[in-house]
Amino acid sequence: MRALALLSGGLDSSIAVRLMLDQGLEVVGVSFESPFFDAKGAAEAAEELGIELVVVDISEDILRILLAPKHGFGKHMNPCIDCHALMVRRALAKMEELGASFVVTGEVVGQRPKSQMRFGLEAVERESAAAGLLLRPLSAKLLPPTIPEQRGWVDREKLLDLHGRTRKPQFEFARSCGLERFKSPAGGCLLADENYSRALRDLRDHGQLSVGAVRLLKTGRQFRISERAKLVVGRNQAENATLSELTPEGDLALRAIDRKGPVAVLAGGASDEDARTAAAIVASYADAGPSDEVRVQLRGGGRALEVTVAPLPRDQVRAFAI
Repeated sequence: MRALALLSGGLDSSIAVRLMLDQGLEVVGVSFESPFFDAKGAAEAAEELGIELVVVDISEDILRILLAPKHGFGKHMNPCIDCHALMVRRALAKMEELGASFVVTGEVVGQRPKSQMRFGLEAVERESAAAGLLLRPLSAKLLPPTIPEQRGWVDREKLLDLHGRTRKPQFEFARSCGLERFKSPAGGCLLADENYSRALRDLRDHGQLSVGAVRLLKTGRQFRISERAKLVVGRNQAENATLSELTPEGDLALRAIDRKGPVAVLAGGASDEDARTAAAIVASYADAGPSDEVRVQLRGGGRALEVTVAPLPRDQVRAFAI
């Protein structure tokens, strides 16, 4: 018997896998990646557990959810119930391909507000159309028996009855079976970060959600120039290199000419006036005095121009910050 386990790299999902392995089942891990989370932690956990890991990109699916999640957002831009349902649904779709008979997750009753309360767990099962094939080993004894338990694929008596926010039982279990490679319980998804969510909400509200635009949110200073114009300015050499590599097709790359300064990216729908404002912001971070004139190059999206501008005073720059 083979199970397909959602593996995030966190402690709970690793314990869920270990509980299945201890019952003699084969386990294949599946991890999901997007601009908001990656599979690095899952890869380390899979190596420690000795299981195969399949990585699935769900970037476009997540962007569609962010436009109008059926079950709403958490505290910030985290549509956890809709996101978990998506992951389970995608995992169920891969069961036959991977020779698995059911799906396992590390969810714990009452551990997180909303998404892991009972109504949230029920919503995930309902929205993913799991039909009894979704097993949550850490809280299984508190939940109705699933098909794997009813048919004897899994011994329900060897599963757990964890609930609430404490992680003490999980850490004790990890020590008892030698699990060491797992992410911090508080880490993971950028959608639960307040500052990141503010910048993401700006993109959504201006109709600019795309994988390319979202990837830029993790780098640089973020500015809203106009309804169409969004500017990202690098803060150091590493961010300048990242922005040079990640500039989405159709966007403009900006840099000061003959002066040390940042690399910046301006959304491709910007007007000429927007471009001059963006250039003045770039100039304000260049190696120039407040009364100097700075030549700024703008290139990309079929456009190539050079403008000469005075650095925008910092108090005016801050007025554009997201």
